[in-house]
Amino acid sequence: MLATFLIGLREGLEAALVVGILIAYLTRVGRRDVLPRLWSGVGLAAGLALVIGAVLTFGAYSLTFEAQELIGGGLSVLAVAMVTWMIFWMQKAGRTLKKSLEGEVDRALAAGTLWGIVLIGFVSVAREGIETTLLLWSMVQSFGDAPGALLGALLGLVTAVALGWLLARGMLRLDLRVFFTWTGALLIIVAAGVLAYGIHDLQEAGALPGPFASLAPVDPVTGAVAIGIGAFPFGWAFDLSASIPPGSPLAAILQATVGFMPQMSWLQVIGWALYVAIVGGIFAAKALRHRPPRPAPAPAVSPSTDHGTSPSPITSQGAP
Repeated sequence: MLATFLIGLREGLEAALVVGILIAYLTRVGRRDVLPRLWSGVGLAAGLALVIGAVLTFGAYSLTFEAQELIGGGLSVLAVAMVTWMIFWMQKAGRTLKKSLEGEVDRALAAGTLWGIVLIGFVSVAREGIETTLLLWSMVQSFGDAPGALLGALLGLVTAVALGWLLARGMLRLDLRVFFTWTGALLIIVAAGVLAYGIHDLQEAGALPGPFASLAPVDPVTGAVAIGIGAFPFGWAFDLSASIPPGSPLAAILQATVGFMPQMSWLQVIGWALYVAIVGGIFAAKALRHRPPRPAPAPAVSPSTDHGTSPSPITSQGAP
């Protein structure tokens, strides 16, 4: 529930903020008459996300095991790619998002077409909807706990809608830059775990070499797939299943937070580490580059004693 709650909260709040900006602008320019068109676009986007989720959930039952793993692994990698793009897009476009959305509305209103506002509402929500669906589906496959994962996502979405409403009403102040920076950093860790599980699926499907293929090194004593440094690069990096059972609460928490699985192949570990190092490093560098400067402290002013007058403290705010 923790990881899916974070996904629902982050993606839901992004969508809620975008819709809130659009509604506020249409209200300000006196065009509340087109709000039904905007809501129809939002509804179509939500419906598309539900349809994709249903197709992924029920359409895989008729496939072979290898096909299911191949599709699951490929969609996990696709979800990670979408999350990565969205994290950097929000980091770059978040500062001008309001102006950009208002410009799109102005162009749609000037054109006078019915579908212009519908399309804006659809596109604004569809990106987060599809991304959330793919991520949730991948995480449900990896966790094997659909009710808990879906409940966490639902709670996150409900919380996001509530926060969006409070922000729109001016009843809540939230530093969105800090919020999206921290949730973006956490999403990078979650996405790294989804990538690692996607690699596991692709290895099981035979699309990538690993412990399930003929290239896997074998322990000469036990005859099983080798574990440890001697198993590099296509064997198991480690196997802690005896200490941390795969179905235990500890294993679930570690997998949801940092993408750790009790048994991981070398390709999984390398993929996780490279993703966190490269994507996390770029994200941190951009966040530090755009961090607002701290206000300079007011300079100390020595009291003036000329002509016997009283000290007159002057701060930088009082200077002309």
